Amino acid sequence: MSEKERIQKSDSPEEQEQEQELPGYLGNSPAYGKLASRGERAWVDRPEQLRQAATVLQQASIVAIDAEFTQARSYNSSEAASSSPRLALLQLAIDGHCFVVDALRLRDLSPLADVVDNRGIRTLLHGAGADLRVMAERELFVTCYYDLEAISRSVFGQHESSLAAMLMRAFNTRLDKSLQRTDWTRRPLPPAMVAYAARDAEMTLALYYWLSEHFSWAFQLHDSDNLQAEVAPWIVPFLRGTSPLPVDVVVAEAIRQGSIRDREQLVTDCRAALVTLIHPMLRSRVLRLISDLALTQLAPDIEPLLNVPAADVRASAIRALGRMDGEHHKEQIRPLLADAVHDVRKAAQTALRTPGQKTTGKTKTAPPVRNVDGSRSWTIGASDDGNRADEDDWKARLRSITGE
Repeated sequence: MSEKERIQKSDSPEEQEQEQELPGYLGNSPAYGKLASRGERAWVDRPEQLRQAATVLQQASIVAIDAEFTQARSYNSSEAASSSPRLALLQLAIDGHCFVVDALRLRDLSPLADVVDNRGIRTLLHGAGADLRVMAERELFVTCYYDLEAISRSVFGQHESSLAAMLMRAFNTRLDKSLQRTDWTRRPLPPAMVAYAARDAEMTLALYYWLSEHFSWAFQLHDSDNLQAEVAPWIVPFLRGTSPLPVDVVVAEAIRQGSIRDREQLVTDCRAALVTLIHPMLRSRVLRLISDLALTQLAPDIEPLLNVPAADVRASAIRALGRMDGEHHKEQIRPLLADAVHDVRKAAQTALRTPGQKTTGKTKTAPPVRNVDGSRSWTIGASDDGNRADEDDWKARLRSITGE
């Protein structure tokens, strides 16, 4: 009997809850795909070459992009050193072609703007965050894209979503990462480094075809257009991760100023956000917001999310229910101890753990107490009961402010 079957057939729920979470993805994978023959590779370091490359790229509907960059050192007027990413190479792959653009020699990358800012072309990235930032610094703003790392995470979990892991799963192919930390600013670049750079973009394109064939639902959720959904204004900073203050402080101040009426409005706004937002990242952030505010009225709205296809949303729903009232939702959470994705199993085990149950032999560090001005303070040697009291205290203050 497999480990997964042993968990599923355990007679005692308590035994299930005490099991160590099993590592790795335990579900079935589609059959290996077949990699297409390598297309033509072109080194681009002159303006006319870039214009020609852009003309070819504009004929495609899908363009896979990868960037190589390095941390550039700079000094401000006070002579304080800082570092920022400096784009060195930009690799763009389509069927039959891969262009490796020398972003150091070519100061003007504007011909590529008509490619990445074209709503008729979908850009593919694997780990979009850093690449989008360094491209934006060179005036290349991507309009429509898929982040294949995020899509892979929704299917297989965060620990198995890297490009190397996904290529092993999709094609049984090992990705060479030996030059990952090399100096991409050196010139001339050896042919081996150019080939290495091109391969990442080519493999991203190949992975797209495999994922879209077997997991089309994930692309529907992760479409970058879904990042633009409208929600209540007070929620937006928490979706973007730009709020400098914790949510209880923000809400208390908003109620004082009248921009939020009462706790019932919080419930209404968060319920609407759960329905409107379908992108897994945003939906997970709303779930965290709901649990931070202890909006237990929304538990019935969260329970159906325990069974959605996206693993990151399942895990977030478990954490939200567990933080608000884990005991009450044990029966709904317990089956997820046998989920295919490790992140979900781990979240379920944590949510089902009895209060005060130790996970390691280490002494837990007390979390910071959040003050009304947004500052934080720590108490050394605080007990777990003290930590829970601190958490209950700020929630009680919030309820008193909102009139509940």
